[in-house]
Amino acid sequence: MMSESQPGAPAGLIDLLQPRLGSEAVFANDDFFAPKERLINPEEPVFVPGKYDENGKWMDGWESRRKRAPGHDFCIVRLGRPGIVHALDVDTRNFTGNYPPRASVDCLVSDARVPGEDAAWRPLVEMMDLRGDSRHAIEVPSPQFVTHLRLNIFPDGGVARLRAYGRVTPPWRGEKPNTRVDLGAMENGAVPIYANNEHYGRLANITAPGAASNMGDGWETRRRREPGYDWGILELASPGTIDEIIVDTCFFKGNFPDRCFIQAAPMRDLSREALIAESEDWAIILPEQKLTANAQHVFKEILPHQAVAYVRLNILPDGGVARLRLFGRVA
Repeated sequence: MMSESQPGAPAGLIDLLQPRLGSEAVFANDDFFAPKERLINPEEPVFVPGKYDENGKWMDGWESRRKRAPGHDFCIVRLGRPGIVHALDVDTRNFTGNYPPRASVDCLVSDARVPGEDAAWRPLVEMMDLRGDSRHAIEVPSPQFVTHLRLNIFPDGGVARLRAYGRVTPPWRGEKPNTRVDLGAMENGAVPIYANNEHYGRLANITAPGAASNMGDGWETRRRREPGYDWGILELASPGTIDEIIVDTCFFKGNFPDRCFIQAAPMRDLSREALIAESEDWAIILPEQKLTANAQHVFKEILPHQAVAYVRLNILPDGGVARLRLFGRVA
């Protein structure tokens, strides 16, 4: 099955280091040439010829000075929402004569914002070779629950971006909450499974915290020139029953969907491909509804259903949605 999408997280995962989840680079032993905060910038890294600052060439990433003593440099990132890391992307784009030849990544579980020197770090990814001006996609051999990551570079140099792909662990962590929660929220553990089109914006954006910041901070498909409609599938943070749905078209004024409807399904022991293939036949929990531009549409008349683990948002015929909220109770 083909999907026209932008490069990004592997299917079913999100970048746990994105700042909108509250993640932050909390410490670097050296960031002389480029600050640690740029390491987790969600934007793609850029190179600006001729741009210099007081310390030298401006670089879009984290860069330490040339090391003249034994040792290596490192940067610590605290996850805004703890989760399980399955894959990494160590990105050295635009670093050509100043990239580190080797790197490793350690992980930690800690309540401290900045771990102390006695923190019990453990290896997540062992020493690896790096290339300049390249992305390095790495599968984590043993996915682990973490609150912090430490990128070690040997001996020094610059890294444009670090991505840690995984899934947020729900705040309730196995204990059924007594209150309603947003079952479709990224910060609670919901993840995108598939979208038939993500030409202008990724499906994951509709699960993001808070209001959209602009039109690019939502899910938007290309203009459909053939019969049919566009759709995307989410896996909920936990199986549950939904009693309120908000479809937010904020910022989408000339490109909002005309209508939408929502389907859902219980937990399935299926491959991702089989799940996608059967989704067209899932039960409808929100019948077709008219949408308007730049507005929050609140729907409280949800059709009766058993606990569901997946939802499929169908937008007719195409367009953009800023946020989708799926309030309910964990089963």
